[in-house]
Amino acid sequence: MPRAPSPPPDPRGASCRLVAGLDPAIDAVAARAPMRHAFLRHGWFAAALDAYGGAARTLLVERDGTPVIALPLAGVGPPWCRAAMIPGAYWPFRSFPAATDAGAADLAPALRELARTTRVLRIGPVYEDDPAVVPLIDSARAAGWAAIDRFVADSWVLNMEELRATGTWPRGSTLRKNRFHEKHLATHGTPEWRFLSGADWPAAFGALAHIEQVSWIASRTDGRDAKFTDGGRGAFWRGVASDPVLADMMRAALLTIDGRPAAFSFDLDVGELKYAIANSYDPAFAKHSPGKLLYWRNLVEALGRGISRVDWGAGDSGYKQVIGAERGPALRDWLLVRPGVSAWAARRLAGWWRRSGQPRQAFGHTS
Repeated sequence: MPRAPSPPPDPRGASCRLVAGLDPAIDAVAARAPMRHAFLRHGWFAAALDAYGGAARTLLVERDGTPVIALPLAGVGPPWCRAAMIPGAYWPFRSFPAATDAGAADLAPALRELARTTRVLRIGPVYEDDPAVVPLIDSARAAGWAAIDRFVADSWVLNMEELRATGTWPRGSTLRKNRFHEKHLATHGTPEWRFLSGADWPAAFGALAHIEQVSWIASRTDGRDAKFTDGGRGAFWRGVASDPVLADMMRAALLTIDGRPAAFSFDLDVGELKYAIANSYDPAFAKHSPGKLLYWRNLVEALGRGISRVDWGAGDSGYKQVIGAERGPALRDWLLVRPGVSAWAARRLAGWWRRSGQPRQAFGHTS
């Protein structure tokens, strides 16, 4: 089998080591990463492994003794495949932290170590402009790796600050409709609009899980994709909340009617960006659009706290476009295959991998 080509010498002396488990240095790297990656902390990856299983290693790159790249790796498939993936949650994405000044010279020793220990690395879904993944893919290709991707979905992004500057957002007609529905919603009982943050977790997850248990996700699906129930992904989010830094990023808007949970909108706030994670409502109140009323209140409250953009990720684009969201970067799923025979074979199978993704939809509303 051809040997993997050696990257050029590293002029800055960056070094790489493979550490058993999740290295605590992940937090130090996340603190120096672009703000959109600030949640990719040790607690994020640990919660995923605890909830979904697996054992991890960490590929840690240091420059002058300072960690600049932390790449968590979890084995997947039979050991002889030497395949790995980045652990984490499907949404917002499965990426890794890298300092804003990390570059090709820092990635070179990481790729050497990765080629020694791993045949295939799956990265995704991630955004096509991901600030850690794009340089890794570019450096890997230059070093002879095969890098093939498949389309997962388009994202939808709402720039609230930009829309507010036009003076037409939210529209007056939207606010009038909301007031009409809020008035009629009150006929069911006394509505209370609450905004939850760090100190409310993990206790508040119970109210969110209650709403999911009576919502469409329980009646129309097997419930495994519910975010906060015991039968869904509740263990993951409770694990994330054990990190106080991550708990402070977790926000939710909650509507109760006479104390009964009726609707929620749950998000992850990083700097001026809000990742919209999940929302749901009790169908008993569906006639008066409790979910719509709540997410409008949630957006206005976030704007008042300095949140300027909302990333809704993939999924139903109809209501997102009505609010003002526009199509953002695509989400892609990558396979990175080490140089040599493995990369040669991967390039010939690239068409299969791409066809296994989702077809890209034409721009427009979806139901």
